[in-house]
Amino acid sequence: MNPLPILRDSWYFFSRHLGAIALLCLPLVAIECLARQVLLASLGDSAPAASELLLGLLFYPLYTGALILYLDSRTRGVPQRHRDLLAMALQLWPRFAVLTALSSLLIMIGVSLFVLPGLWVMIKLAYAEYLVVLERQSPLEALRESFRLTNGQFWLVLSCLLAVMAPLWGFDWLLFSYLSVPNEGLLPLLVDCLRSFLQLFASVVVFRLFMLARPQTF
Repeated sequence: MNPLPILRDSWYFFSRHLGAIALLCLPLVAIECLARQVLLASLGDSAPAASELLLGLLFYPLYTGALILYLDSRTRGVPQRHRDLLAMALQLWPRFAVLTALSSLLIMIGVSLFVLPGLWVMIKLAYAEYLVVLERQSPLEALRESFRLTNGQFWLVLSCLLAVMAPLWGFDWLLFSYLSVPNEGLLPLLVDCLRSFLQLFASVVVFRLFMLARPQTF
């Protein structure tokens, strides 16, 4: 399947709903980025890697879960209030956080073996978040089902994600020299918020792929 229509449709949705997505997700993204900046300013290079991972486990399931619920509600034509979406995301936070921890562990194991196994695991787990949020599956069930659903879609999912993430990685590389220097100004925080928010576009793209892989869900 050609990834271009998927990327085009996803960008159309993301740009059309940019304001609503920002209102829903950006406050939590900003709090996460602020907490990360405070942690780095306090501990510097001595900050343990696990502390940043814990920040991700705290905030990422909330705003990503809310975004997935928003995508689902708009797709079904049943809009819901943002506070209701956030309340549902909060209820799903425990299992989503467990899934995030397990996925991160599996990807890190793959990366430790070599980069390609880690990339393979990341693609095979691409649908797990949507299975947890939309079908209320347990983390282990979602991991197994994501492995099954991505059969035959590996290159499609990979090409779509690379098309989204490669520009963001380039953005990170261009700013690395600046952000790696301690700076207490507002600009590093704003850049971190922008980068984290733009990464949500990847969730929109994978949601579109998930719809194609599991059309009976919608």
